[in-house]
Amino acid sequence: MKKVKLFDVNFDALTMAETVHLVQKKIILGKSTHLLGVNADKINEIKNDSEMKRIVADADIINADGASVVLASKILKRPLPERVAGIDLMQELLVLANTKGYPVYFLGAKESVVSKMVPILQKKYKKLRVAGYRNGYFAKDDWNDIANILIKSKPSIVFVGITSPTKEYFIDFMLSKNVPSVFMGVGGSFDVLSGNIKRAPKIIQQLNLEWAYRVAQEPKRLFKRYFFGNAKFIREIFKESHRLKKNA
Repeated sequence: MKKVKLFDVNFDALTMAETVHLVQKKIILGKSTHLLGVNADKINEIKNDSEMKRIVADADIINADGASVVLASKILKRPLPERVAGIDLMQELLVLANTKGYPVYFLGAKESVVSKMVPILQKKYKKLRVAGYRNGYFAKDDWNDIANILIKSKPSIVFVGITSPTKEYFIDFMLSKNVPSVFMGVGGSFDVLSGNIKRAPKIIQQLNLEWAYRVAQEPKRLFKRYFFGNAKFIREIFKESHRLKKNA
């Protein structure tokens, strides 16, 4: 795989279709895999969290999950092929699982959300094999028990819909226990796929303004993250540009 190093992250230069193909290879091999989407928020995060930086460095597949990251890659003349949005990738992997008979597990969100989402997905993907699901409200002391449940239920893909950085720490723990699944953090995708939160219209997505639509939906929770976070990321672009010129 071609790698593109930006902001101390070794991105895989993959399209959506190439990512799905690579995930299928990992499933066939039965290999514990961390499929990680990195956006501007994640890049900001690793600057202040050495453990997160290690987890990102150890991830098996790293996609650019953010229009700002893809735009930055072009500005810095190390272009990534396209944005691989987490919720879109999740749905493509559900199509794969539905077609190939790969069992999946859903872990995250409130009980009311995940229990509502599962039958919706089973209705949409008629042959989807659901190995199990549970809400995302559990303590670190429960992680070992969850690992044992996943080992017994044998899902090919585990979709993890809990908040960062707990999500990444949790997946890292699952891999340390050799749970033979592909783990993908999907953020708030369960809320969208359950119908609890409406996704931005296609035109907004195409204009790369989905983040603004999300802020409008949840201003109290997301305003600081996006506006202050985006300003910080712009500073990181200038720093990265200086570093690349210096090392040229």
